[in-house]
Formats: sequence, C-alpha cells, structure tokens
Amino acid sequence: MHLRSLFLPVAATSPRDLAERALQLILGLFLYGVALGLMVRGGIGVSPWDVLALGIAGQSGLGYGVVTNLVAVVVLLLWIPLRQRVGLGTLLNALLIGPSADLTLAVLPAPPSIWVGAPMFLLGLVLLAFATGLYIAANFGPGPRDGLMTGLVRRTGWPVWLVRTLIEGSVLVVGFVLGGPVGVGTVLFALGIGPLVGWFLPRITALREARSLRLERTPAA
Repeated sequence: MHLRSLFLPVAATSPRDLAERALQLILGLFLYGVALGLMVRGGIGVSPWDVLALGIAGQSGLGYGVVTNLVAVVVLLLWIPLRQRVGLGTLLNALLIGPSADLTLAVLPAPPSIWVGAPMFLLGLVLLAFATGLYIAANFGPGPRDGLMTGLVRRTGWPVWLVRTLIEGSVLVVGFVLGGPVGVGTVLFALGIGPLVGWFLPRITALREARSLRLERTPAA
C-alpha cells in the first residue's frame, strides 16, 4: 500500500477556514485532556479506557498522561490491518490529550470530599462531550479509539453498539484486573457520554459549517 493512501486528505477550503478548523481541533483536544483530568481527580470512577490507562500506570509507574498516549499509539497500530486512514486529528489526538490531562492533574488538587469530587467528575463529563464535539466537527479525522470501532464495524459487519460494547467491555475488564478505578463514575460515563455528545456535536457542527460557508462567500481582500 502506498504511504499516502494511509492518510486522509485535508478537505479543500480557504486558508482562513483551515486555520480556524485547526485551532478548533487543538482547543478541542486540549479541553478533552482537561476533562479527563477533572474526572480522574473526581475520584468516583472513570471511563473504561481510563480504567485501563490508570491500571497500567499503577502497575508500570508511568504517568497517566504518558500511558494515555502509549495506549493511543497501540490502538493506532491496530488500524493497520483494518486499513483505516489516519487524519491530522488522529495523530494530534494521540499526542496532545495525554500531556493536557497530566497538566490538569498537576495543577488541580485532590478534592477534600466526594461532595466536591462528584461535581468535579460531572463537570469533566460535560466538558469531555463538548470537547469531543469540537474536535470531531473540525473534520480532521477520528480519534484512535473511534477509528478502531468504525474499522471493526466495517470489517466485521457487526452493529456499532455491539462493537463498541465489546471494545469498552474488554478494556474495562483488563483495566480493572490491573487495579484501575471502577466506580459510580464509570456507570455515569457509560450512560451519559452518548446523549451529551449527541447534544453538542450537531450544534457545533452546524455552527462550524455556517462559519465555513460565510468565509467562502466573503470576497478576498
């Protein structure tokens, strides 16, 4: 396979629109890492992928953000047999979220009680959904985990819900065995992330498309 065929082409657009989309992508990924840090600090459980990351971090002595990046790289390697195409957003997702999460954990103290930790988790959950809408609407390619899911759906023909459940269930079990934190927050994440992203994503996408259309209609100076 030719190397260029592994990468998604960047959609033709004006330089200004491209720059705004790139800024939106980077902001979304930064906020995604902040959201992960908030949920980890909340102390009431985390998403299945973060149960895995924290379990590996606890066993290896590596930082949470470093492990998050390494897991993303391993997931990207699984894209190869699935013939998934990598976008700029895919690569930046694998590189930027971990450091952003580590920065958040470094500056955010542990909450003194669950009455502070639980709202912190909920804030992180909402922020994660908003950040997901930002980086997806920028249209630079899916994140490593989302691409793994869509690639498996395309290759197996299985429904999205089944593939998503098998992936997240598997990483949750492995992470739990490794000592990752499973709690009420894990359940809240499973129940809440879909509806929240479903609310944010179409609205952010509509705003992004309207902005791009206005830029296209604006005559060059």
